[in-house]
Amino acid sequence: MSEIMGLADAEQAANLSRFFKTGSGQYGEGDRFLGIKVPVTRQVVKECWKECSWTDLDECLASEYHEVRLAGLLALVQRFHHAKRDAAEQQRCVDFYLSHLPAVNNWDLVDLTCYEILGTWLLDKDRELLYRMAREGRTMWEQRIAMVSTMQFLRHGQLDDTYALADILLHHPHDLIHKAVGWLLREAGKRDPQRLRHWLAPRYKTMPRTMLRYAIEKFPPEERAGYR
Repeated sequence: MSEIMGLADAEQAANLSRFFKTGSGQYGEGDRFLGIKVPVTRQVVKECWKECSWTDLDECLASEYHEVRLAGLLALVQRFHHAKRDAAEQQRCVDFYLSHLPAVNNWDLVDLTCYEILGTWLLDKDRELLYRMAREGRTMWEQRIAMVSTMQFLRHGQLDDTYALADILLHHPHDLIHKAVGWLLREAGKRDPQRLRHWLAPRYKTMPRTMLRYAIEKFPPEERAGYR
């Protein structure tokens, strides 16, 4: 997407590099930014996604630039959703996504795409793929994809997988997984607060504090204080 490259902003790129922790030893180490905000990238994708070939998408996801990879992923989301009456085309989108997971390597790239593609695709299918990713994922990004993909299930009133995957990832060592699990637990709790309370009862004393804080964010203040 040459349109994206032409929108580079060096000052904003420096800010984004700090925000997404690209320094040595940090989770986004080595990633490069053009300095383009997400709404701008979305607008470019909205205007151009229909013209993107599979080769174009492949080139986007091979880019060293974060925003170009994001643009390619958002274009893939558009392609997937506009093929809702074409199961073969949707399957191709899913296969493309899964074969390019090394390019989905930061939390925003995960969170803006996985439930739109994998979550939607798996609504009426076996979900063992997500459990394998949670247990055996090569990177924490794959494990975050497994968890965040359940957002689509929650939106359809299906809570079981969120809790089951939260159990698998309950004692994961990384803060970004704690945040993702806590976020999805909070969303599950919006649908059924009592079920979240029941799930927390034997776990809240030992689960990561960040995960707990996110999970109970919508509880009344006095109840949050009790858990803490």
